[in-house]
Formats: sequence, C-alpha cells, structure tokens
Amino acid sequence: MPISRLCPNTHPVLQIRACNNETGSKSVTRKTKVSPQLNRWSRARAIRSGHKLDRSSSRTQTLEPNHSQPTVPLAVNPDHAVSEDDAEFSAVNSIYIVSDGTGWTAEHCVNAALGQFDYCLVDRGCPVSTHLFSGIDDGERLLEIIKQAVKEGALLVYTLADSSLASAAEKACKLWGVPSTNVLGPITEAIASHLGVSPSGLPRGASGVPLSDDYFRRIEAIEFTIKQDDGASPQNLAKADIVLTGVSRTGKTPLSIYLAQKGYKVANVPIVMGVEMPRTLSQVDPKKVFGLTINHGVLQDIRKTRAKTLGFSSGSRTNYSEMDYIREELEFAGRLFAQNPVWPVIDVTAKAIEETAAVVLRLFHDRKHKCTMSSISKRY
Repeated sequence: MPISRLCPNTHPVLQIRACNNETGSKSVTRKTKVSPQLNRWSRARAIRSGHKLDRSSSRTQTLEPNHSQPTVPLAVNPDHAVSEDDAEFSAVNSIYIVSDGTGWTAEHCVNAALGQFDYCLVDRGCPVSTHLFSGIDDGERLLEIIKQAVKEGALLVYTLADSSLASAAEKACKLWGVPSTNVLGPITEAIASHLGVSPSGLPRGASGVPLSDDYFRRIEAIEFTIKQDDGASPQNLAKADIVLTGVSRTGKTPLSIYLAQKGYKVANVPIVMGVEMPRTLSQVDPKKVFGLTINHGVLQDIRKTRAKTLGFSSGSRTNYSEMDYIREELEFAGRLFAQNPVWPVIDVTAKAIEETAAVVLRLFHDRKHKCTMSSISKRY
C-alpha cells in the first residue's frame, strides 16, 4: 500500500522507525472520468478501491518489516508523541486497515460501511483512499503504521486477534489522537462471555492451526462450480446445491463463483433461443433452481461492451446486442420461467453480486428449512 518509507531511528521503548527527512509533499488526486454507462454504485466502488487516486511518489513506497528482531515491548511512551511539524494531511481521506491475518474481515466491513456514503464518494465531495496492511504480527510494524496514520490524518480500522497487539493499537491511537475502530474485539469478547471460554488469540489461518472441514468444503465447491460453468457437464446438475439459469450476461458465472467461495456447489445453465435446455435440468429438484433476468436496456449496454472486448466492430453482422433480439430472448426466458413456477426469478438489474447472492441464499435456506414463503414465483 502506498505510504512513505520509514527510516530507521530506533526509540528505546517503542523502537519505531521515524523519518529524518520529510519532503512535505502533498498527495494529488486525479480527476475522475465518469462514464455515463456506469451506475452510482459501481463508480463509488471504483473510487473506494483507490484506483482513481494518484498518490504522490513520496507515498508509493512500502514498509520494510525487520524480521531480525522479536516483537518489541508494547508500552507507549508519551515522550515519543508525533510532533505537529511531522503531521501531513492529505486532500484525500485515508483509511488504514490493519490485520494480523489476511485483512478480509476488516476490508469488507470498511467497504460495507463506505456503501452508505456512495452519494458523497461519487460526487467527489469526500474522496476516500483505503490502504490494507495484512499480516501485521509484531508491535514494531504496528506502531510504524499508526505513526504514519498520524502524519496522514488517517482513520485506523483494525482486526487484531492478539489481545496484546489490540491493546497496543488502542493505547497508541488514544495517545496520538488517531481515530480508530476495533472491528473484531467487541464481538470476540461478547462470544467469549456467551460461551464461557477464552479466545485463542490467533489470527484465522495462522501457522500451526489445522485447516477446518469448512475450508476443504469451499475448495471442493469451487472446483465443482468451475467445471459446471456455462452448461458444461449437464449430467452433474443433480449434484449441485444451486442451479442458476438465465440468458447471456445476466451474471451467472460471477454469481456462481461467489457462492462457491461460500461453500455451495453451483451449476449454471444458459438460456439460448433455438437451443434445447438439457434434459437433466428437468430432473433436478426445482427448489434448487433460480432464474436470473435483467432490464433489456441494461443488458444491451452490457452486451455492447462485451462485443467490443471480443473484437466485434459496429458493422459486424450479429444480433447479440440488438434490442429486438434481446427483447425476444428475454421473453423466451420469461416463458420458460412461467413453465416452472417453482423457480424464483431474481431481477439482477442494479444489483451487486453480493446482493443477488444474499437473495439466493435466503430463498435457498428458507426452502431447505421449509420456511413459509409468501410467493414462490414472484420476482426478487
């Protein structure tokens, strides 16, 4: 992640590397080119990811952890507070995400929260740049990052399973005035109190911790889903937990992979006019099948973009992205869905993959546990 390189200047208590020479350069933001074809959600997500930000060269270098020294004492010395002269505030609001594991939990929490500010992010009223620091398992590196957060005026969001590291982060942020949020701590303490046992203090996937059955189940689900993509191996449809069907470019493949990463074996079957649906689909438990549909105008835009990536010129003879053909194809899919009223039909227009997956899983588990549903065939 783009932050300044910190020069070695060891303090007897904190042992933090501090830079002797700060350039004082300010970060520069690049003007975002907003395409009218992108909706507000996708533009905001691109801005949140930091791809549209042009950080200055002084912030493009990374931390160099010192592996030769053991974990440093986690005492915080007030005499080593960061001076105002060293503080650097960027026009971009930075969020530092720190984890002693992969950082997946904290990163997704931050992105979910940023989704509440799409209106501000899209209009560039409050540009945000996120920086992920994963595998931070010693006090020295942790305090280096916090000191850099002081200089950049960043918010610190952390998930630290090690209670001593979490405590050090809390104390340092309080001492140096860094706004911070401990994502993992409160819920871990609540679960520990509820179960009456103490947490291990090890990050998920730490060395020495055996891989769980859930991990192998996800790997098996991903392998199955890849092999079943786009109607391949229809003889295995009955082995799938979930079967997705819809016309081309309704998001079947990315949705399948997303669900597979959660441990569900997913097959997807394309609906193509003039091509008979596989017979094995009719033999699958209809409660496993989900139909996907989309607005015809949005689908045309997606297909035009897809055609360009495939090298089709505007003069190419293809009805793939023609509105009349798209309408006819969606009507054909609608008739198929009507013939199978048990299949829920999900409208993916303006839905993120995560949102569509949430609907699929809610319906899947409702059916699995035989929960009462107000209407099976309604569109979601």
